[in-house]
This record gives sequence, C-alpha cells and structure tokens, in this order.
Amino acid sequence: MDARTLKEFLEQVRGGQVSVDEAARRLAELPVQHVGDFATLDGERALRQGVPEVVFGERKRPEQIGALVERLVSLRQSVLVTRMSPEAEAACLAAAPHGRYDPISRTFTAPHAGADGKPPPREGRVAVVCAGTTDIPVAEEACATAHLVGAHVERIYDVGVSGLHRLLRRTAELREADAVVVCAGMEGALPSVVGGLVARPVIAVPTSVGYGASFGGLAALLSMLNSCAANVSVVNIDNGFGAGFQAALIARGAHKARS
Repeated sequence: MDARTLKEFLEQVRGGQVSVDEAARRLAELPVQHVGDFATLDGERALRQGVPEVVFGERKRPEQIGALVERLVSLRQSVLVTRMSPEAEAACLAAAPHGRYDPISRTFTAPHAGADGKPPPREGRVAVVCAGTTDIPVAEEACATAHLVGAHVERIYDVGVSGLHRLLRRTAELREADAVVVCAGMEGALPSVVGGLVARPVIAVPTSVGYGASFGGLAALLSMLNSCAANVSVVNIDNGFGAGFQAALIARGAHKARS
C-alpha cells in the first residue's frame, strides 16, 4: 500500500465500503505480512519509501515466489521480482495475470493501477547506457527497476569506448537525463567517459563480462572505483537493480525540484 492506495482505501472507509473495524485490522497487519512459514514481507515499505518491497528471486522456489507476488497484489502494490528463473513464470502469472516475465533481465513485473485504472505518473528521466550487447541483461534489470520506481527510461546501448564515436552521437540524449546508469565489463572505462560528458550523477555498474584477467567483473569494479570523473559512483558487480533504483530516486527528486 503506497500513499496513493492508502488515500483510496481511506476514501472507501469514509464512504462506508470498508468498516472502521476492518480498516483498523488491515492497517494493524500491514507492517508485518507473514507469507507461509518462509517469509515476512514488509507491507508498509511503499508508504515509507514510495516503492514496495522487491522480491529477490534467486534460490527461491517457484511456489514461494508466487506466494509473495500474490500477497503484494492483495496489498494493491506493484510487483518486481529480480533474478528469477523461467520455471517461476507460471506461478507468478497465476498470482498476477497482468504481469510479464522478461527472460533477458530475468525480471517479473506487474504494475498496480489506481482506482481510476491508471498507473502513477512517471517523474524524471533515467538514461541506461551499456558498453556492449553482452551487458544488456544487467542494463535491462536497471531499466525494469527504474521503471518500477517511477521514472522515464531511455536506453542507449552498444556504445563502448572501443568505438567512441557511437557514444558521442548520443551526447544530447545523455544530457537530457536526470541520472545516468552505465553498465560495462572488460576494463570498465565507459562510466568515466560518460561522466566527463554530463553534469549529472552517473551510477556505474561493473558487469562480469570479459576474458580471464577480468576476474568476473572485478577488474571493471576496481577501474570504476578509481574513476577520475567526480560524478561517478559505483554499485556491485552486475547490480543493475541497485543502480536503477538509485537513479530513479535521483530522477524523481530532480523532477519534483523543477515542479
């Protein structure tokens, strides 16, 4: 239940569609949602942070993921499951038929529409950049996350530093964004270059792409941590989720400051 859904719920109480006793019970149960004997869902996170709890799908059984999705839907919250295997798709769609599984980003998303049938308006713009095609799965996880948090998303793909002219042709789009996510493997140089082109926060995501001495993304991580561009910050290897979340919060804040 986010702020918008809470207002709709209180309108139902005022209109007599929900009794005061029932409303008190549901609000009292909201903070701690027991799901089976395996999970305790944070039901009021959307009220505190503006975004509901996200389900990390890796190592969870399909029926566990399906139960968590079902509970989020019952709370009238949007759903994002990350690192989800295809085997869990059926359980998720049973709980949220309007949802969608993306095998590239390994995410399942099911947006919640308000009483008027419309999703909340998008605020701010995030540009998601990746160096090469093999970085796209991590970039798409960032896109799915930024979209859930509520920002507009612009994709700028396959613009690595080995062909710098490809990136320079997209400079105007980069500068229109409120925040930029940059995913790169190999030597991880792209975030520094992007940081030098824009007056925006750049969130660098090292990816586990490269030959042996890349050490599964460690070389890119260390390179990004040593960036000479002062507007570059770094998340963990392959953490498109964290980068997309932070970038969307920045973008939404920038939009509110302009409004």
